[in-house]
Amino acid sequence: MRSPPSSRKFARTVLAFAGACGFLLMPHAAAWTADKLRIGVNLTTIETLPIYVAADTAGDAVELTGGAIPALTAGKVEAATNAETQALLRSSASPDIRVILTVAEYSYHIIARRSSGIQKASDLRGKKIATSLNSSAHFYIAKTLRDAGMSEADVTVVGLSPPDMPSSLAHGDIDAISIWEPAAQKSAGALGADAVIIQGPPYRERFNLNTTSEVVADPVRRAKLVDFLRGIIRASGEVRAHPDHVQPLIAAKLNLPQQLVAQVWALFQFPASIPDDLLTTMIEQEPWMAQKQNRAPRPKEAIAVLIDASLWQEAKAH
Repeated sequence: MRSPPSSRKFARTVLAFAGACGFLLMPHAAAWTADKLRIGVNLTTIETLPIYVAADTAGDAVELTGGAIPALTAGKVEAATNAETQALLRSSASPDIRVILTVAEYSYHIIARRSSGIQKASDLRGKKIATSLNSSAHFYIAKTLRDAGMSEADVTVVGLSPPDMPSSLAHGDIDAISIWEPAAQKSAGALGADAVIIQGPPYRERFNLNTTSEVVADPVRRAKLVDFLRGIIRASGEVRAHPDHVQPLIAAKLNLPQQLVAQVWALFQFPASIPDDLLTTMIEQEPWMAQKQNRAPRPKEAIAVLIDASLWQEAKAH
């Protein structure tokens, strides 16, 4: 049976992307130019996959570079990826940040050492847990502890670079980790039979595309961004429909074993939307983030304004 045109086009995109393997990652430009839309992305995570595919299809119209919300607020890019916690963190100083699309979601869990006496969440009391501080992974620790009747004061939370987590956990320098992929699976692999997977309360990291109210209000840049969102929506549909096509692609991009990507794939979703519960999640996180920043929590109205669904609605309408 012949593949439908959309599938054949996607297959050509995957082949071109795999062959290029990074040619779209450009240095920061000094200023915005009308012929390119600059997007800052996380170069180390599986969540970025639909953006890679969409950017490859867009060709010269889109320029990807490594970067997150700080690159956005510095004016180096028109949009940037980051989890929802980072929109809360950065918007206290830059209230013009806008979340415009959830590209991916990741279901967190905690990897712990059985030999540290850990079997369940309540056993984390008094233990040393590594994470990326003030991140979605850090929030998951707080949420899991709260669900078990504890707080961060009952454990020692330490900041650690994700690539260092597997060896630190295996050597016993820490007792548990909360982090995204691929560091989480690598950490479990480093422990082998000593690994315990703690499933705390449900929480999905929202890996979002963010922009600013200034970009949203600019007709030219807004139009380019909406067009790119259309590309992400199309790419995400293909990612959901053909995981066997894209798993090798992102494995090559991140220099990961394809088996590892397949092992963790079920933890990801690629909605390319604004989830109904995104605002609820951010409202829940705001007091925690405010405490980390030594400031007063903002009211829900101030959090709601950080989410702008209008570009997504415009993109999906055509």
